[in-house]
Amino acid sequence: MTELKVDKNAPRQVVRMLVENQPNVLARISSLFGRRNFNISTITASETHIPGVTRITVVTGESDENVLHQIISQTEKLEVVKEIYLLDMKNSVYRELLLLKLKADKTNRAAIREIVEIYRGKIIDLSKSSMIIELTGSPEKLDGFMNMMDCYDIIEVCRTGITGIERGLQE
Repeated sequence: MTELKVDKNAPRQVVRMLVENQPNVLARISSLFGRRNFNISTITASETHIPGVTRITVVTGESDENVLHQIISQTEKLEVVKEIYLLDMKNSVYRELLLLKLKADKTNRAAIREIVEIYRGKIIDLSKSSMIIELTGSPEKLDGFMNMMDCYDIIEVCRTGITGIERGLQE
């Protein structure tokens, strides 16, 4: 059985799992969460350095230890799940990618560019009437950037969701 280290003060919990890279695995896992009325804030999935293994990161606002224990133990029972556990919020690094398209013309480009530079983002596309900005960082950094961009005319926002990894060697 998986030991849970729930941080009840954390605004979110991050569940990390390694699964077999097969069709419908992500659908099966998200369906299991949904059937248990367990809300998923974000979910990311990608191949790992291990052939045939996919890493899935699920973020939830759930802080009830019993609910988390239930969903993790039920997910752990799926034959495609190799490993599952909660990431320790204080001992992990989290990142997210943001793509932001907004209206921009010669009157506001310089101001927008200045904010992008402060947040260490990149302008990856520019036209006479719009620009696309790329920003990578912690969810809090991206939220702060979005707060600064609220005064501009936002056309479209695309966020990947959180992915995370524990610091150091885990034994």
